[in-house]
Amino acid sequence: MKKILYTVLVVFAISSCEDNLELLPEQSLSPEVVISNAANLENLLVGLYDEAAHGSAETPSFEENIYGGILNLSVELWANSGELLFNGTFEEPAEFNEKAILTDNVNARDIWLNAYEVNNQANLILENLEIVEDAETRSRIEGEAKFLRGLMYFDLARIYGLPYEAGQSNTQPAVPIVLNAVTDASEVESPSRNSVEEVYSQAISDLTEAYNLLPESNDVFADKYAAQALLARLYLQQENYAAARDAADDVLENGGHTLAIDFASAFNNDEDSSEDIFAWQITAQDGENDMNTFWAGDDFGGRSGNPDVAISEEHFDIYDDANDQRSMFFYETTGGTATTKWQGEFSNIPFLRTAEMHLIRAECNFREGTSVGLSPEEEINALRARSEAGAIVGLTLQDILDERKRELSFEGFALHDIKRLKGMVGSLNYDDNSLVAPVPQRETDANPNLGQNPGYN
Repeated sequence: MKKILYTVLVVFAISSCEDNLELLPEQSLSPEVVISNAANLENLLVGLYDEAAHGSAETPSFEENIYGGILNLSVELWANSGELLFNGTFEEPAEFNEKAILTDNVNARDIWLNAYEVNNQANLILENLEIVEDAETRSRIEGEAKFLRGLMYFDLARIYGLPYEAGQSNTQPAVPIVLNAVTDASEVESPSRNSVEEVYSQAISDLTEAYNLLPESNDVFADKYAAQALLARLYLQQENYAAARDAADDVLENGGHTLAIDFASAFNNDEDSSEDIFAWQITAQDGENDMNTFWAGDDFGGRSGNPDVAISEEHFDIYDDANDQRSMFFYETTGGTATTKWQGEFSNIPFLRTAEMHLIRAECNFREGTSVGLSPEEEINALRARSEAGAIVGLTLQDILDERKRELSFEGFALHDIKRLKGMVGSLNYDDNSLVAPVPQRETDANPNLGQNPGYN
């Protein structure tokens, strides 16, 4: 943990911004200057989105990013038991694919470090809100910072902690909760890891407060329905079906988003589609779309000889209708079959989609025996109709779960769904030690209070 905090002290990048989150670095400022006026504080907030999606170009330790592609790649390969073919040459993702992650794995390290850099700068913003005189602006800034911090803790818990078990105490260690900004090396502490329950509770608290603080619309930045959609995802992971259903219903009924006219229109967009509740903004001038880097053929911006991740024939067994657009959303490359989802080299990365909210509401209604918004069968068939798949009569829970996989494949859900449904990854049980990331070696070396996860030396 010490090394995390020392690293985040290196630079606070303040950048100008445009509506598309295009960041043009102007200079690196000291923390004192950052918190000297409201404009600098707001620029730091914009930089947090950039940090989460692109990583830091100014700090070599953060060459990777969380939501620009590296987390998705890791989670999908981790869950792979035959539907994906890893053709890449990088050792780090190969370790996730083989379920043999080393404690010095760069991807596991950078997910941790990038999350705590975002967390620390969110804390800095939250501790200095008093410099923002306008109350409405102050509430929005606070809400956005808490949205991003809550997102970090939710995913940190899912990656470095054992699965959340409904009805259990969930006292197993996850990650440290650090709510104070560190701007000077003398302030660095060596915290212990909080429990899975505590980290989930922190994420819920942040996201609930974000929902209450944020406006109903906020351009390309997080608004209140982005916070609510993320809460729906979190509650589903906890198997809190009533809360997940109600959060998803709120988004669907009040968020102003609709399914894209067809499946293809939900992806590879330069601007947010009608379906995007929240998307990470990518431009040719700012950042890279690493979903494209690893998942696309080289004709569409992937690495030479790509895709690094190809789709095997086994995956196509999930499609039950030859007319389903999703079953045809692929193309052939020299390295194998690629998903068309990540074909746009500088396209935005959908993160919270309306389709996911329909799937959450349908599943939770089914489990709870309710029909909030729509009946589960009506909801699933509306989603299938969008992709020109035939209607299902006599819907079962397995039908809903299959539909979820058809809709959300390659978007970073695979491992998390296996864990919440208590499934298997090949011969590995959902709670196997190898399906929890190691605490990075550089962190345990610097802070003996962290300890290491079981199964790692």
